[in-house]
Amino acid sequence: MTTTTPETRKPASDDASSSRMYKLGAVGGDWLDQRVSGGGFVKFIARKIFPDHWSFMFGEVALYSFVILLISGTFLTMFFDPSMEEVVYDGPYVPLQGETMSRAYESTLQISFELRGGLLFRQMHHWACLVFMVAIFVHMFRVFFTGAFRKPRELNWLVGFSLMVLGMVAGFSGYSLPDDVLSGNGVRIIDGLMRAIPIVGTYLSMLLFGGEFPGTDIIPRLFTIHILLVPAMILGLIAIHLVLLVLHKHTQYPGPGRTERNVVGFPVFPVYAAKAGGFFFLVFGVITLISATTAINAVWVYGPYDPSPVSAGSQPDWYMLWTDGGLRLIPGWEFTIFGYVISLNMLIPIALYGGLLAVLALYPFLEAWVTGDDREHHLNDLPYNAPVRTGLGVAWIMIYLILALAATNDLIAIALHLSINDITWFFRVGIFVIPVLAFFITKRLCLSLQRQARQKALHGEESSRVVRTDSGQMLEIHEPLDEFDRWVLVQHDDYRPLKAGKGVSSLRAKATSFFFKDRIEPVTPAELREALEHAGHEKHTIDAATGGDYRIPAEKAHHSG
Repeated sequence: MTTTTPETRKPASDDASSSRMYKLGAVGGDWLDQRVSGGGFVKFIARKIFPDHWSFMFGEVALYSFVILLISGTFLTMFFDPSMEEVVYDGPYVPLQGETMSRAYESTLQISFELRGGLLFRQMHHWACLVFMVAIFVHMFRVFFTGAFRKPRELNWLVGFSLMVLGMVAGFSGYSLPDDVLSGNGVRIIDGLMRAIPIVGTYLSMLLFGGEFPGTDIIPRLFTIHILLVPAMILGLIAIHLVLLVLHKHTQYPGPGRTERNVVGFPVFPVYAAKAGGFFFLVFGVITLISATTAINAVWVYGPYDPSPVSAGSQPDWYMLWTDGGLRLIPGWEFTIFGYVISLNMLIPIALYGGLLAVLALYPFLEAWVTGDDREHHLNDLPYNAPVRTGLGVAWIMIYLILALAATNDLIAIALHLSINDITWFFRVGIFVIPVLAFFITKRLCLSLQRQARQKALHGEESSRVVRTDSGQMLEIHEPLDEFDRWVLVQHDDYRPLKAGKGVSSLRAKATSFFFKDRIEPVTPAELREALEHAGHEKHTIDAATGGDYRIPAEKAHHSG
């Protein structure tokens, strides 16, 4: 007779339970697969290959920070009251006790000081927004400088551009909700921009604010925009972006085994699934750590919004700085026509903002028209192989930075003890001069890098070691490149300027001349063969002089010692 201890019975029960769960899962999965054909889709996604490069992670950072925005925003929505009804504050923050404020501002103070974890979630929401915008900007510039927007990804570029604009709208509508002095000043600027539009501007302002500024409806309307309309559009565009990414397959940098027809990398499952999960928690942890240790948007310092005061040194978040900078740079120019005041100090910045965004959105189509290239591209360009594109991108960034810095002209003047008028005039002149200089400097640097790459492809890596032959000839030892490294240096496209005629307009001919007039001839097969033959002859001469030992005398002495 045998006895069974509880320890031996428990594993048997666990095995039976896990077996039942496995069978239930299999039955449920099979039932679902027969109705929605999910098995094939899951298999397709799980085996999808993605290339591995650190620059591709910025898109993931944007996605994960948006998830954090949704989580923290859902929490805050439960406690925020988007009402402009006036109340008298009697909460724990002593400096504001007895002050008249809107219910929106009061509920923000309650979240910050009375709700457990409320301030942490507020700051997580704000920091995640900043990280989201940083990641989108860097991701877009990675796509721009590598030419990853070319056919068939033009639509995906527009989707990414729309996500950037919606991110700005979400950020502006979000930091306007607390109804403090700082955010109220930003809303007032929007009111001024709308009123500057001839004929319809006043009506647009009355429609948005529900009457004269600031009205009683702007906070509830911004709340609806912030938590419903913009997030829904962002989620829809993210879904479209990911679908197009899977449909077109991911771009990759040129390298061993990589062609326009394949993708070299790892499958989504299990490699990227594990990496993505770990990376999400890393982003979540970093944002939480920053939020717990670094204060941001302390609305209690500014006080409730009142249209009469304007706080000194007030600036919006970094991604909206450029809009404020344009307003500070344009002088107070205005004139009257047919009884309507035309405020150029408002209309010129609006036109500038629209022009910058339009150039960024339409650039893929402009470059396709210039090059006439209708091929599909799945290999990224090295930025120095497209000098004009890279120069234009740097010039665009310089305009953006000048506008952003102009929005801080008062802070710069105070910190450096300079005249604010001198600083403003420096930016007024710089916005015309600096981008042009940046373009030409960047272009020349790219051409120099092309020359260096051409020499490396033909002659190999310089070793800085020189051999003197018996005849007195000085030869430098070059380390030859392997065929993969050499292919990366010579594989880029060679575009030439077009001549007007035969279906080519004079405008397009001038555009191609601007893009490709200054170009470095790529290495031809004949040049490469000649260089390899010359390298072989030179190596034979060096071997005869050194006996095949390329060490310098100091190294030989050290080794023998």
